[in-house]
Amino acid sequence: MRVAFATCSAMPDGYVDDQPVALELGADYRCWDDESVAWDSYDRVVIRSTWDYTDRLEQFVAWVARVGPERLRNRPELVRFNVDKRYLTLLSAATVPTTFVAPGEPAPVLSGEIVVKPTVSAGARDTGRFAPAAHALALELIERIHASDRSALVQPYLRSVDAEGEHAHVFLGGRYSHTLRKHAVLRADEIAPTTGDELNVATAMLREDLVVAAEPDPLQLRFAEGVVEEISALFGTPVYLRVDLVMDAGRPLLLELEAVEPTLYLELVPGSAQRFAAAILAC
Repeated sequence: MRVAFATCSAMPDGYVDDQPVALELGADYRCWDDESVAWDSYDRVVIRSTWDYTDRLEQFVAWVARVGPERLRNRPELVRFNVDKRYLTLLSAATVPTTFVAPGEPAPVLSGEIVVKPTVSAGARDTGRFAPAAHALALELIERIHASDRSALVQPYLRSVDAEGEHAHVFLGGRYSHTLRKHAVLRADEIAPTTGDELNVATAMLREDLVVAAEPDPLQLRFAEGVVEEISALFGTPVYLRVDLVMDAGRPLLLELEAVEPTLYLELVPGSAQRFAAAILAC
């Protein structure tokens, strides 16, 4: 089977976390927006480090359609579903309460400590955390997101993130692979500082200790498995899926579902790269 890993021009050799998988499969790295690539010469095209697509969503979605369901993984229908965080309203799982604000709509009444970010985003760009005294800055961020013709979302900031972090459960080929714990990224009363380079991700995302491997909590794992079952029923078995959860009053809530280009932190978990390679060949 001939395999391509789709990446971006800022990372033509792919992200280091994926390289053992690419080596095992003999995969080529190809930039998703390179018009010279003959995508139909590959049996599988796996979306990995396409981290610039959020600025060119229409172009990316058109590329997804061209590569098509026979080759692209995850499949185009799941990718289109997952690129905009409005998918949170379409799943049966309990989610962090979210208010969506489209361009031209008035900002909601803000209450308590909140998080604001675009509905189409990656790398914590244009994302901020604001206590009540900084709600004016939150409103400015909403306006900034709208000025770029994007919708914003507003969520309560759950204090459990400071104490416990976020919990991510990774599934490969529809089967549980490993659990990760991510420390809090957002500092109070600021828009997350970014690197300012071509990818322009939040600087906190580059911390070496940001994510660690963790043992799965049975309650969280059952919740995550339910999300995977629902996604699989809608779109078929995903090659990869990362289910990001937070805890609130002892119950798990879905924070984000990552089915497009998540980092899977394979280097933290022995055997996970081999499981990923097997999933690509099987699904």
